[in-house]
Amino acid sequence: MNIALFGYGKMGKMIEQIALKRGHKIVAKIDLDTPHLDSKNIDVAIDFSIPTAAFDNISTCLTNGIPVISGTTGWLDRYDEAMELCKTQQGAFIYASNFSLGVNIFFELNAYLANMMKNLEQYEVSMEEIHHTQKLDAPSGTAISLAEDIIQRSSYESWNEEKTGEQVIPITSLREAEVPGTHTVKYQSQVDSISIKHRAHNREGFALGAVIAAEWILGKKGVFSMKDVLNLG
Repeated sequence: MNIALFGYGKMGKMIEQIALKRGHKIVAKIDLDTPHLDSKNIDVAIDFSIPTAAFDNISTCLTNGIPVISGTTGWLDRYDEAMELCKTQQGAFIYASNFSLGVNIFFELNAYLANMMKNLEQYEVSMEEIHHTQKLDAPSGTAISLAEDIIQRSSYESWNEEKTGEQVIPITSLREAEVPGTHTVKYQSQVDSISIKHRAHNREGFALGAVIAAEWILGKKGVFSMKDVLNLG
């Protein structure tokens, strides 16, 4: 398939390498401003740009009839607009805070554990995420997704980067050189603690998941998630 890349940084280059290995072609690389796109030559677009550009990139694709995969975080205040535009244009759209196959399994484990812990009020939950120093947003989109999944299944009402109340999940964000991404969810009581952790060894898993999502979305209409791609129910 013919792929347009929005964002040609480290992730864009990794996606390009994996896509080429899987027999696809990269027919456009857009790193800053979005030019007029020849939609006839593009089967799908993959957006790993920057927060200020993501919504415009997604809108451009949907209005031109191009299915779009987005892994850019930090723009989700306009996510509902993107969903509505996708429905209006009868397009196809997937957003994921993390396309790693392992992370999406981790999401399911996190939700399952949250259901098990919801009535055990002696445990307090906290989270930590570590990323490379070039990451633009904090907390990470993955950490926010993990926190929101816990909130949906518990008495917690919100998350914050500082502990500000009994019903708040504290998220600690650390930035260290050359760390692709590590996320830890911890439940702690006076007598013991329970932790689950996902550690990415490199960016390849994120890029592979995005390409797999792009392959999956061809011929489909609607707003989807990685649960749909991986058939996780």
